[in-house]
Amino acid sequence: MQGLVTRPGTAGSTHVADVPAVRAGDGELLLRVLEVGVCGTDREISDGLFGVPADGDAELVLGHELLGVVDGDGHGFCRGDLVTATVRRSCTHCLACAEGSPDSCLTGDYSERGITRLDGFARELVAEDATQLILIPRSLGRLGVLAEPTSICARAIRHARTIGGRQPWELQRALVLGAGAIGMLSTFLLRLEGVDVWTAGLEPQVDLVNASGARYIPTSQVPLAALREEVKGFDLVIAAVPDAQVMADSLGLLHRGGVACLLGIDGRNRRVGIDGPVLGVDAILENRVLFGSVNAHRQDWLTGVTALDRARERWPEALETFVGLRVPLDRFAEAFAYRGGKATLVLDS
Repeated sequence: MQGLVTRPGTAGSTHVADVPAVRAGDGELLLRVLEVGVCGTDREISDGLFGVPADGDAELVLGHELLGVVDGDGHGFCRGDLVTATVRRSCTHCLACAEGSPDSCLTGDYSERGITRLDGFARELVAEDATQLILIPRSLGRLGVLAEPTSICARAIRHARTIGGRQPWELQRALVLGAGAIGMLSTFLLRLEGVDVWTAGLEPQVDLVNASGARYIPTSQVPLAALREEVKGFDLVIAAVPDAQVMADSLGLLHRGGVACLLGIDGRNRRVGIDGPVLGVDAILENRVLFGSVNAHRQDWLTGVTALDRARERWPEALETFVGLRVPLDRFAEAFAYRGGKATLVLDS
């Protein structure tokens, strides 16, 4: 059985290799993997910047964006069901994990499929805890591979609404920074809720943005500060970009009571700047909030899958073009290099 493996901390070590066969244990189901999505986290691990293998192992099986098929009946699932699976698993010894919220783990001792201390899904067969599985509607089909990134967006929006709702607040105008997969899926989810959305980015995703009724802003041509003045600030800013300076700038793009959510990761060792009055005056007098979000709770997976199916119904042609590249496992380098939207690795057609 083949899988995509890497040696965390060693750039250029990613390769296809034989991996041990698996059998379903107690409480588990055997899954036949159809597709695995590729994202920036996979690229960073492959570049040697991130990732932790399972205890006692030197290599890690990659892949955390799963679309699979149940291989046999059991635990409330039927053979042939389309499923995905959660990524982060409990540390088993903190309040958040004890309450079923490993996405908010308080110790950092969690494990994550294909990322941290737990092998991933980029292999032909996977044995998975049935309680971690999420059913994918047949109507979504192969688009179910988008469930994991959609869950990330659903969590971010849920937390933003919770924070905004600490006081009288209306989410009417949102700015999404970044037109990659997370930015585009955030745009779609917000548009499903009737929010007016501006999506700013460098990626040529004009058609996808316009299809949802959002407005595309090319950041190379339109300064964000000028956009902020034009619309008088945003109730919500989602910064889905790997740039800490842009993240810091998001605080200055908010309207009164506005909330900015950071979804990008930028681990570069550098200083970023922020205008003093934005932090020392506006954030205080206008009750602005800046927060970060990562991973997703089970409820966000369920919300995300439902929203994804609604988006398919509402904008079918747009969503069908969301995955721009599908390649077999041995062409993983193409998927990692792809920047035209979402790329996936196909293990079973």
